[in-house]
Amino acid sequence: MSNPLFRKKNIDKIITEASDGTHGVGLKRVLTVKDLTFFGIAAILGAGSFSSLGGAVFSGGPGVIVLFIITGIACAFTAFCYSDFASRIPVAGSAYTYAYASFGELFAWIIGWALIMEYSIGNIYVAYSWSDYFTSFMERMNVHIPAYLSTSYMEAKHAIAAGTKNEELISAWNSSPVFAGVRFIIDLPALVINIMITYLVYRGVKESKNFSNIMVILKLGVVLLILIVGGYLVMHNGLTSNWLPENPEGVKSFMPNGFKGVMAAVAGVFFAYIGFDAVSVLAEESKNPQRDLPRGMIYSLVICTVIYILLTLVLTGAVHYQKFENVGDPLAFIFEKQNLNVAWMQLLVAVCAVVAMTSVLLVFQMGQPRIWMSMSRDGLLPSVFQKIHPRFQTPSFSTIVTGLVVGVPILFTDKTFVLDFTSIATLFAFVLVCGGVLLLPRIAKEKGKFHLPFVSSKYIFPSLIILSIVLLSVFTENYFSGLLHFDVDATALTYNVSALLFWSICILLSIGAFIKNWSLIPLMGLTTCLYLLTGMTAMNWAWFGGWLLIGLIIYLLYGYKKSNLA
Repeated sequence: MSNPLFRKKNIDKIITEASDGTHGVGLKRVLTVKDLTFFGIAAILGAGSFSSLGGAVFSGGPGVIVLFIITGIACAFTAFCYSDFASRIPVAGSAYTYAYASFGELFAWIIGWALIMEYSIGNIYVAYSWSDYFTSFMERMNVHIPAYLSTSYMEAKHAIAAGTKNEELISAWNSSPVFAGVRFIIDLPALVINIMITYLVYRGVKESKNFSNIMVILKLGVVLLILIVGGYLVMHNGLTSNWLPENPEGVKSFMPNGFKGVMAAVAGVFFAYIGFDAVSVLAEESKNPQRDLPRGMIYSLVICTVIYILLTLVLTGAVHYQKFENVGDPLAFIFEKQNLNVAWMQLLVAVCAVVAMTSVLLVFQMGQPRIWMSMSRDGLLPSVFQKIHPRFQTPSFSTIVTGLVVGVPILFTDKTFVLDFTSIATLFAFVLVCGGVLLLPRIAKEKGKFHLPFVSSKYIFPSLIILSIVLLSVFTENYFSGLLHFDVDATALTYNVSALLFWSICILLSIGAFIKNWSLIPLMGLTTCLYLLTGMTAMNWAWFGGWLLIGLIIYLLYGYKKSNLA
């Protein structure tokens, strides 16, 4: 008898339940491939490009482009895996539903719990970034918002304790009113935009679609202008030497901090890609999900990868990479007086950033309620989470809860914590999706549906792993012997352990590929995502482990007993 923790849902049953009214009123099918592509761009091209990109450039220098390419490839393989699942299981639920059909209930719960981090907690970071740009824009319009009303309490507290020289944070702490011995510091714009987006998503997907499409067109237009103006000035002013800055030894290098410096930026770079998978959550609102969902994900991913690479080239050319330390608005920063000195572009970028991150908030806020709705349908959450509004045809209760899950933590978290927390959860979800495709049986091709091309991995994948090991041994001095040296430094120790585990898994996957003849594309997606996880710190793993433990307790106390499969 199979273990009930790994009981699986039949794919045909999942589709039938979503389409025959089993769960009550269905969602409204109004989205085309253009809408889905725009939703993908809206989610991907936002906080990553307008905020976290600065920290990534500071860590990796111009060489961070390599990490964008690696991450783009990893996401491309993953997008194919999502597309295969979306074509087979065109219902809301994204990776959660896919895991239920391939790995079983326990993994489905774990991935659903991780997706709460990706969408809800990730939106907290976006709300903070939106607030920064909005406040900056209002200042340029001569409207002053007090620092203690536009800063998170924890950010100000940690900065003061660390002896910060940031005048805004010092002002927020010193000027804030005190009630019962507690300083009143709150990021009010972040809270307000969360309430507004929650209301818009509550009203309906059609209204959200139209709003998102308009914002994406504006955002792409301004980003294109940044590339043209910034790129022209880099070439005209002879700043291309910034692409080869000196490393600590005084040698000009594309990667001044080495490849480890590039990998240190993995959380910021990967956060830039978070969101393309949110498109798969909209399956039940797509007119032709088996054809349009895969196209929407892949189109948006390709477009945004090209944009990120070009933006990174412009940023690292316009300004020396070391100047991006603690810069939260990198695209506006390069046009400041001491840099490219284009005042009107500064203002335009501030406006664009507000638009860009509003669209990201919208897509993530749409994604999370639909995950909860799917989990509720399966009995893993109370039935109220699957409640559909009779007029707006949206998961109303889940949408309100999502607004609270995003809004309340804004009061006591900060950007750094949220950024790391979100990236590791998303990578974990991607690993399970790619691994899940390996377990699915091959099916005959059907016209009008996406089919993952089958490329035999029997000889190719083991050869790639052997070739990688040989090249690293020959051209990278002491790479593998260095991994066996357990440094006292916590970050180095975490990387060593993660890298050793990664290569051990690669060897096991090579054996499996040779014996089972798995498909190469999901295998490459699984491998590249696992590699990106080696860049996460011990603190990332500790918080993520704690979060999963809480989720496991909830599942065992409620979901395990109430599951429809129990």
